[in-house]
Formats: sequence, structure tokens, C-alpha cells
Amino acid sequence: MRLKVRHETLYTYEQPALSAIQTLRLTPRNHDGQFVARWRVELDAEYRLDRDEDPFGNIMHLFSIGGPISSMRILVEGEVETRDTAGLVQGSAERLPLGLWLRESLLTTPDTALRNFARNAVAPHADDRLSALHALNQAIFDTMEYLADETDATTKAAQAFAEGKGVCQDFAQIFVACARSLDIPARYVGGYFLRTDTENQNAGHAWAEAYVPDIGWIGFDPTHGISTTDRYLRIATGIDSLDAAPIRGTRHGGSGEKLTVSVTVAEGRTLVEG
Repeated sequence: MRLKVRHETLYTYEQPALSAIQTLRLTPRNHDGQFVARWRVELDAEYRLDRDEDPFGNIMHLFSIGGPISSMRILVEGEVETRDTAGLVQGSAERLPLGLWLRESLLTTPDTALRNFARNAVAPHADDRLSALHALNQAIFDTMEYLADETDATTKAAQAFAEGKGVCQDFAQIFVACARSLDIPARYVGGYFLRTDTENQNAGHAWAEAYVPDIGWIGFDPTHGISTTDRYLRIATGIDSLDAAPIRGTRHGGSGEKLTVSVTVAEGRTLVEG
């Protein structure tokens, strides 16, 4: 399947900012499940994008802007060929030991409720890790309410679980927290998802990957209760959502910031730009 993506982020300021520094994780890598046919990251001003890689193997672009800055636009466009591997992730950049993916973070530390939930979800599959992970994925899908029209994450897995609702970032971090509480290496994944109901979205998508011995990394999307397919475009991974955030940065000065995000994910040549 060929996925076409257009992702525009626009910052505007009532009081112009004096300067800004941004880190972008908006560029996919090739692996056995996806091949990047074309991809570009564009700014609305003549600033140099310095390309680098973080410790997780994610492609980064960094730039700094001197003010005054009344607005800043970041545009991503590209096409990627994807293949359904039944969730199996092979040929990706794996530079870190498995033990690192057991490490808790502020956003993925499980509380007693999450630990109990995870144990109960996988109890019937104690001797089969793959089946246990599928059961955990389904249990989160069945338990949590998905807030499809919102973009603000609760940020902490335990808090989102206690509230019983959240966005895709919350679902992914709940899965990661539960898996690690069971001593299963797991990581957060950010990217894009081709929906069946609309091409236009207000954000990217998030899911998780977990490691199964003798098989490898498998993608799980608790938001939809399925393993990843060719409808998923993998961009960045991390311990939690902060490590894989599409855009992170700081600004000096300025006030009244307004953020507008427009994402279009389409198949083939049906992309409608707006």
C-alpha cells in the first residue's frame, strides 16, 4: 500500500517571540515493512535544518530561529510504501539493549491498579507471551474510552487509566506501562494511521511495540485493539511520548501562542491538500 502524508503545523504569537529552538522527529526510516519513496520537511523561512539521529535511531532535524517571530510553519509531505507484516517489525534500527525497554519513566510508571489490570489480562496466557500481549491489547481496548476528537494527552499512563479515557498517546503508554510491569520489553511508537472514515486528521497516531523472544518486536495498537498493518506508518520510537514527540522545543519571549495542526493521510493518489 502507498500512504501519502501531508502534516502541517502552524504556530502564531500575539506577542512575537524573540527566538526559538525546535527538534523535529517527523521523518520515517526504511525497514522491512515500509519503504520511503519520497519525503520532505519544509519551513516557511530560510533556516537550515540540521539532520541527526537520537540514541533510539530516530531521524531528527534541528533548527533555531532568531526573532521577532510572529508565526512559524512546519510542513511535512511524503509517500511511503507499506507492507502488512502482521505486526512484525524487522530491519529497524536497533541500537539499544532490550533491558533499556524495561525502564520506567515518569509517564509510564504503573501504579497498583495498572499492575493488577495487566496481571489479570494476561493470566490465561501465562506460558505464551504473544497471546498474552494480544490479550493485554484487547483488554485496554475494551476497558478504555477513546477520545477520538481530542489531541491533549493525559500524559501519565496511571492517570489516564484511572480516568478510563484518553487519546491514542494515553492508550499506547498504558500498554507500555503494563507490558513492562510484566517484565516484557516495550516501547512507545509515534507515526501515522490511515483511517477508513476520513483522510483529514488533527494529529498523528501512537501505538506500542513489545518484544517476543524468537519472534522479535511486534506492533500493537490498543486504541483499535489490533496489531499494526500496512495502514500504519512508523516514524519514531522511545521510552514514552516525549522521546517520540513530532515537535519539541523552546522559545524565548513571546506570548499568546496558538497551535494549529492539520494532518492528511491517504492511500494512493487520493490525497486532498487543504
